[in-house]
Amino acid sequence: MKKILFLFGTRPEAIKLAPVILKLRECKKYKVRVCVTAQHREMLDQVISLFKIKPHYDLNLMRQNQSLEEITSRLISSIEPVLRKEKPDFVFVQGDTTTTFTAALAAFYQRIPVAHIEAGLRTNDIYQPFPEEINRRLTSSIASIHFAPTKESKQNLIREGISRKKIYVTGNTVIDALLYTIGKVEKKKRIPSKLKIIDFNKKVILVTGHRRENFGKGFENICTALKSLSNNKDIEIVYPVHLNPNVQKPVKRILGNIDNIKLIEPLDYFPFVYLMSKSYFIITDSGGIQEEAPSIGKPVLVMRNKTERPEALKAGTVKLVGTDRRKIEDEANKLINNKKYYLKMARAHNPYGDGKASQRIVSVMEKL
Repeated sequence: MKKILFLFGTRPEAIKLAPVILKLRECKKYKVRVCVTAQHREMLDQVISLFKIKPHYDLNLMRQNQSLEEITSRLISSIEPVLRKEKPDFVFVQGDTTTTFTAALAAFYQRIPVAHIEAGLRTNDIYQPFPEEINRRLTSSIASIHFAPTKESKQNLIREGISRKKIYVTGNTVIDALLYTIGKVEKKKRIPSKLKIIDFNKKVILVTGHRRENFGKGFENICTALKSLSNNKDIEIVYPVHLNPNVQKPVKRILGNIDNIKLIEPLDYFPFVYLMSKSYFIITDSGGIQEEAPSIGKPVLVMRNKTERPEALKAGTVKLVGTDRRKIEDEANKLINNKKYYLKMARAHNPYGDGKASQRIVSVMEKL
């Protein structure tokens, strides 16, 4: 049996790796081991619980207000003993987090091949998003197998000199995870308890925001735009506020005590998918939501100046609004008030897959 070690540390990684872990477990050719770094603690735990994944190693490395330098050095030194003990045939990593890059680097130091899921996303600006763009590029330079979600991602890798023979287009595993969870949402018809404060008779606008590059003035602008939108009493803005103090402080100061703005704690993945499914549209700086929302017909306004997911822009499912207050307000009001404009985005084709990416990844591993 070949041994595969999955290394991840954040909620997005867990969501996108869970379907692959479950599929590989079904295949008797592999011994699957899981190591979590807990770069994000609470948000990680609820995902692995939902998908019934029990880690073999939990490094528990999260610290409050940790710098990139601190987390990077601690990750490398903590991952190394796990690799030496397990001696896996492959290390699987996902996406663009600091855990992703450091796990790939630690595996490289041990001469262990790396498989990179969601490979090839690029903005071609090393500071947008920060530090994720560099994490992706460095991981690509190390990986032996690249599972690209789209043809565009594959072309990005080829332009960087990576052999076509090492690249496999699979679709994005986030769609697999979303469809799995939507199935649970449909079976459980009750509103999750944390969402009972929301008036779903109104047009619900879901907001998420956490990007480092938006800290400071960017979040001030975002919050000011949301405050202005709240003057429309036919809408309900729901904002699960990220735990980072750089997000919490401006959000609570500017948006606290507004009747139709609900500031709630970060949600577990299940209630979050429920909220996405019941929202009218979404305003976010997240990467994964740009992939998930089109699968359930939700337009997305992206509070970033560049996106590593240009397929969504071309398909018309998302629009970039940056942190420009006027642009956020104008595009949001168009979606609220112009039904034709709304439907054009809501009915656009989702370019990120059909929910079978995990099976394609397993099939590639079996052939190799």
